[in-house]
Amino acid sequence: MKLWGGRFESGPSEIFERFSNSLDFDRRLLDADVRGSQAFARALEQVGILTAAERAQIVDAFDAILADSRSPAFYEGAHDEDVHTLVIRKLKEEAGAVADKIHTGRSRNEQVSLDLRLWLREECDDLRALLCGVMGRLLGLAEMYPAALIPGYTHMRRAQAVLWPHYLLAYFEMFARDWERFGDARRRIDLSPLGSGALAGSGFPFDREAIAVDLGFGGITRNSMDVSADRDFALDFLYACSVTMLHLSRLAEDWILYSSEEFGWLSLGDDVTSGSSLMPQKKNPDSLELIRGKSGRVIGCLTSLLVTMKGLPLTYNRDMQEDKMPIFDAGDQLAGSLAMMSAVIDSARLNPARPAAAAEESWVVATDLAEALARAGTPFHQAHQIVGRFVLQSVRAGRKPADWTAEEMQAFAPEFTRECAALLRPEQGLKSRELPGGTGRLAVAQAVAAAKLRLGEMIV
Repeated sequence: MKLWGGRFESGPSEIFERFSNSLDFDRRLLDADVRGSQAFARALEQVGILTAAERAQIVDAFDAILADSRSPAFYEGAHDEDVHTLVIRKLKEEAGAVADKIHTGRSRNEQVSLDLRLWLREECDDLRALLCGVMGRLLGLAEMYPAALIPGYTHMRRAQAVLWPHYLLAYFEMFARDWERFGDARRRIDLSPLGSGALAGSGFPFDREAIAVDLGFGGITRNSMDVSADRDFALDFLYACSVTMLHLSRLAEDWILYSSEEFGWLSLGDDVTSGSSLMPQKKNPDSLELIRGKSGRVIGCLTSLLVTMKGLPLTYNRDMQEDKMPIFDAGDQLAGSLAMMSAVIDSARLNPARPAAAAEESWVVATDLAEALARAGTPFHQAHQIVGRFVLQSVRAGRKPADWTAEEMQAFAPEFTRECAALLRPEQGLKSRELPGGTGRLAVAQAVAAAKLRLGEMIV
């Protein structure tokens, strides 16, 4: 059946039917469509279109449709244009002629917006829960190695020493922002469009606020034309998905490197790695590589909808049907990637000796030395030059920081005090970085404790 047709002398061609039908992907909206239609039936009763008995008959029929939809047989032989047409056909089979009243004063334009908002609202909640799982596991891994020292990098060159928990907290902050970003998107999603009609507002005096309350929305949309044309809320969701995947991809890239033989910092469990069909010795980080790869796919979903929407005149255009596949795919890929990353974190084990040795044999202490000179009164630019020459001579001579004595340092530059020699050990420099957000041991311990409290509030 179709929800239109009186104006046409003949029906659509077979090729147009195949080209335009969307049931194979928008069927995921069935639960949302039914819940929205049940609320609309109650609204129709309030404006006198349905009697109490008719409303009860329709609502009960929708309950039966929801129950039947759990069976794969529900969709067998379905050739409906979209999920909305399918639901209406099923309603007529269940409720009879009264089903013809359900679309009174309602447009498919607002119906699609409603269904997407209901679906996305739940998807945001589910993804936030998965993000909490990743963040909790990062904190657990941080607490496993509270004193582990690693080199921090800029330009993929060893830069300064940091604590392992400080490094993991950087990703905790990224994912915490993602959690907030999905909350921001959810707030814009959480507006009821029902009562907007096709673009001019409904011709029936619906209580839009009451409908919003019925469906658990935080408010109503403000402009009927905007409702018909709007997919900003979907773009917000896709942007949040894309940034989260970006963060997952960066973590994956780090750990692909850190678990390689060249680094040897991390070991990954057999349950999240795979082997080679030819080389028996291989243990490949395929789980992380797939996360890294799927980030491009999700970012492509955002780009797809941006390009679809960029040239559309107000209000609704059929192009907007192309919103659902990128929305569904982005949500699916992100959910899978978050679950996969949780499993990877559970399996990961740090070999603290390797990153500690990398820090000790390199010149990550150089900034600590320059700052010590500055604290003692040497202008920082001069201190920078002194330490730079000191590092240059050491590199030329093949000497590591631990190879120098206090006397040799003072002979190189009188600005070096005996106390500067202690800073040749990377862990000493941490003591000057106890400000909030720094990598000092106390600052990091406090940051981990605060992060645990914040995570508890997110989970609630």
